[in-house]
This record gives sequence, structure tokens and C-alpha cells, in this order.
Amino acid sequence: MAIAKRKKRFFNVEMPLIRKETQLQAYEVKELGNRFIKYDLTRILKGKSAILTFKTRVDGDEVHVLPMEIRILPYYLRRMVRRGTNYVEDSFSTEGKFSQVRIKPFLVTRRKVSRAVRKAIRNKAKEELVSWAKDLTDEKMFDEVMKGKIQKELSLKLKKIYPLSLCEIRVLKVEKEIVPAKQKASEKEKTLETEEKKG
Repeated sequence: MAIAKRKKRFFNVEMPLIRKETQLQAYEVKELGNRFIKYDLTRILKGKSAILTFKTRVDGDEVHVLPMEIRILPYYLRRMVRRGTNYVEDSFSTEGKFSQVRIKPFLVTRRKVSRAVRKAIRNKAKEELVSWAKDLTDEKMFDEVMKGKIQKELSLKLKKIYPLSLCEIRVLKVEKEIVPAKQKASEKEKTLETEEKKG
């Protein structure tokens, strides 16, 4: 008796963070776990070249898509650095509400500045970003970086030290989860309920 060949199917997967949908191929839903999806954000961010990476997680018959990394491409940053300016970079790990994240800010001054000013900018940026991340969920962090909200706030605070021509988060990456997935889900439900009551 001939055994029927299994055929791979396409499954629709929602990416709520960017309000888009994609398709993943597999035999069954359970095979869709731990896959990585890369999405080019250039159009969404109006010309800012960035790549957003998601990771899939299967819960029963549902496929959840979690943001893992947003990275601005180097050629975009090179274009933004003008002659007669200094750029300040940093890379540090800090804790968010549910996970440990790595943040890499990229800051460009309007004119050339001393090493002491660059150091002061770097330290103040780190202090502000650590404080910003500690009470936020991964989704909220990625949302604020994509909308440029944290960049605007950070630029205004750093202006007191020295005005910037560019303030960007070059990389935001989830390194590891601190809170288990089940606890994370219940916390999210509580947050949504609170927001609905406020609305």
C-alpha cells in the first residue's frame, strides 16, 4: 500500500508590532517554533535603513512572533556623519521588565568636541537608556525605538551637554529572557486589562 506524501503548507503569521502578516512553510503548526523572520523597515521608517528580526514561539495552535533585534544598517549611519563632527558610540547590556537587552546608541555632535565632552555624552546616554529600559516590555522598547520616541527624548537631555545632529539607537537586541514565558503572558494580560479600564 502506497504511503501518501506529506505536503508542506503555508501558515499565516501575524507580526503585531509592525501590523503586517507573513507566511511560513511547514508540515504542521508545531514545527513553526524557534524560527527567525527578518523584515526590512526602510519603507515603514521613511528611508531609514533598518532590519527587524523576530523569533517565533508556538503555544498550542497559535504562533506568537516576538521582536528580537532591530539594527540600523551601517551605510545609512555613514551617510549621516558629516565632516567636522564627532560621533559617539557605546554598547552595554541592561535589564528590561522581562529580559536582558543590549543597547548600542550612536550619537553625532554638530561640531568637533573634546574627549571629555564625548565621555560626558556617552555616560549620560547610558544612564538615561538604562533608566528607560528597566520598566518596559520588549515590545514597548522596540515600538519606541521604531517611532523615534526615545531618540527625541535622549537628544533633548543630551543637548544640555552638547547639541547633537543625530541621535540613534544603532542596535537593540534581546540577549536573554529573565521572566518565564507564562509569567510574561499573564503580566501582559494584566497590562492590557488596566489599559482598557483607563480607556
